[in-house]
Amino acid sequence: MNESFAKKNYGSKKYLLKMTEHRQKILKSEQVKEIVPRLGEEFVLIENPNYIFSKFDICPLAPKIVEKRDRIVAVVQDMDGTTTTTETLCLHSLEMMVRHFTGRHSREQWDGLDRIRDYPHIIGNSTTKHVEYLIKSYQKDANPESFRRAYLRAAVITMAFGRDKGRKREVLSNLKNFQVAELLSENEVLKWQKTVDGTHEIHLPGEVEKLLDRYAKKLELSSFTDQVRAAIDIYYQRYHEILFYIEHGKSEILRSILPEDDRNLIEPMSGVAVFLSTVKGWLGEELDRFFDEFYRILVVNPNEEKSSLILSEEKLKAIGRYFEENPIKVAIVTSSIAYEARIVLTQLFKVIQKQIASWKISDNRKKLLIDRFQSYRNVFDVVVTASDSSEIRLKPHRDLYSLALHQLGIAKEDFDKVIGFEDSESGTIAIRAAGIGLCVAVPFSDTQGHRLDYASYVLPGGIPEAMIKHEFFLTEKTLSKYQI
Repeated sequence: MNESFAKKNYGSKKYLLKMTEHRQKILKSEQVKEIVPRLGEEFVLIENPNYIFSKFDICPLAPKIVEKRDRIVAVVQDMDGTTTTTETLCLHSLEMMVRHFTGRHSREQWDGLDRIRDYPHIIGNSTTKHVEYLIKSYQKDANPESFRRAYLRAAVITMAFGRDKGRKREVLSNLKNFQVAELLSENEVLKWQKTVDGTHEIHLPGEVEKLLDRYAKKLELSSFTDQVRAAIDIYYQRYHEILFYIEHGKSEILRSILPEDDRNLIEPMSGVAVFLSTVKGWLGEELDRFFDEFYRILVVNPNEEKSSLILSEEKLKAIGRYFEENPIKVAIVTSSIAYEARIVLTQLFKVIQKQIASWKISDNRKKLLIDRFQSYRNVFDVVVTASDSSEIRLKPHRDLYSLALHQLGIAKEDFDKVIGFEDSESGTIAIRAAGIGLCVAVPFSDTQGHRLDYASYVLPGGIPEAMIKHEFFLTEKTLSKYQI
């Protein structure tokens, strides 16, 4: 580090040496106050889960970047809500947890989670933070009997049908902490568990249901921490049940347990397939074939002339050529555990392949793309999930995005050439906390109420807006080299 850089960012070499000395010992508050202003201009106060000693963590944020880049080296993007439509499934599972917690199972008893009041607090954070908020918010409506029984039901189903070993370990640990682990050793449960192997429909026999009633009477879930633990197990069981049926193609069962909808439960968000095909360098100048589609998505006024758009078909060709010559690395980052991400991304790419088959592009290009999108591992250079970190270090903490940058091999001096896409408040904080200044918020209907001013750009039109109105954040100078 040269002296001018040190003076600009930290004051002096002498100060740097002083900071190095501080790293060797515990700091007093006066010393901290001296150091903090030199770490950055903006900081974020991140509230930790209830069971963590420190109530808050303080983290500096990378300066916002609003200028276009001469080159882009990588993209990091969130999964649920940014890349896929699966946020809806998570919200459904959280709502079902609240219904069990309150005993209000029908729409007549309770309309459900409030988009304005609840959604900003239950999208983008860790599952623990989501559940903590909901348990606090609906505590006055709690129905202990309904909650205890729902927890035990979720626990035995997870132990019998669960596919994620880490989740099963946590469930078993909770059963032991709640002093009801002997439930798993009951003859009725053992007999039932022997019948579930190879079964693609989750069920509980009557004798096990009666057993749950008996154990529910002696189960205590009085503390807030215990309630959160139990509620998390209920949430995951519901979400994993949905994924279980999706994985095994049980559409008729899904229709019976989910709100009616004819769409695929897991689909790409608008523009995602085209975006990925472009930045990986596979679509090339045939990106211009999507000009009319982008126009329909982004132009509200049908009488507006296409020529009024910043981006022309020729510019789209230039962008396609740029990425064909300079393909970039892409990471998917999610607070979902690895088991969930695997199922979601596998199903997502099946849908994307069908979309590509309908694209009006050359046969050779189409064949190439369908082949590449056979597996998400062919497209995403890195997949970072909650399983790579800890529940207490998920968004808005920087850890997942920092891991992504490290695994992509991006040097710190190139962080300013990375685009980060997120749809939530917590996600945008995590991106900037990881050192990515070009943070792009792409809100969808469920995150419209989020505070997104942490982002450098807020694009209501989502990823298509990033492509056609912001030219993939590339400078005119760069793109001019690829215009013919």
